[in-house]
Amino acid sequence: MSDTLSTGQTTGAAASTTPMVLAEAVSKSFGSNEVLKSISLEVKRGEVLCLVGPSGSGKSTFLRCINHLEVLSAGRLSVDGELVGFREANGKLYELHPKEAAKQRREIGMVFQRFNLFPHMTALENIMEAPIRVKGQKKSIVEKRARDLLDRVGLADRADYYPAHLSGGQQQRVAIARALAMDPKLMLFDEPTSALDPELVGEVLDVMKELARSGMTMIVVTHEMGFAREVADKLVFMDGGVVVESGDPREVLSNPQRQRTKDFLSKVL
Repeated sequence: MSDTLSTGQTTGAAASTTPMVLAEAVSKSFGSNEVLKSISLEVKRGEVLCLVGPSGSGKSTFLRCINHLEVLSAGRLSVDGELVGFREANGKLYELHPKEAAKQRREIGMVFQRFNLFPHMTALENIMEAPIRVKGQKKSIVEKRARDLLDRVGLADRADYYPAHLSGGQQQRVAIARALAMDPKLMLFDEPTSALDPELVGEVLDVMKELARSGMTMIVVTHEMGFAREVADKLVFMDGGVVVESGDPREVLSNPQRQRTKDFLSKVL
């Protein structure tokens, strides 16, 4: 791909009304396979957006574009009014140096399907690693914060446990605490319960519900329709790389307007 992209007009909205996430005609291709096809959507501060749809619909790719783990093929993405992964000059977008992109990424927490914890570190050490290494914060301050976060996710008594001695649900809760340790302005969740045994799903969703109640802006790729109905402010149904339908979760789930949405929900509800 070229290192430049065509650019649209910038907005002049005040910071208080600037969307936390603004996607404008976002497209992403892998070779000849167009995975995202001109996706446009907005997430306000403090909102919870749930992305649902069949496998291969582009949900996870879109999530990865938001923190520049995938590079856009076209369009533009902004987080808190700042372009993600690019700078603008003379009407064109130029991709940032990897170090600059990584600095941006610090403010965006991401929790994956797999927990990706460091196996040789305890739960506490996993949470402390990034604030110390990346932000250069004092160990004593970071440790107190990490213990507070473990308590917040219900694992205060597991600080000295290694990942191998934690259940999948506990590992995922540590992963959430690790992401929160960087004080992100936005949290991205990529099917965070899909790798868990069914009886462990609830404990992770409970932590996410508490996060939502605290006002954290969240984008969640999920198959948990009950969670979407209860917690999300907006639900977006994707298929084939496009937004098929979006709106109030309760309305979309109970009264979908598009046939493709109806067909999908008939299989998962």
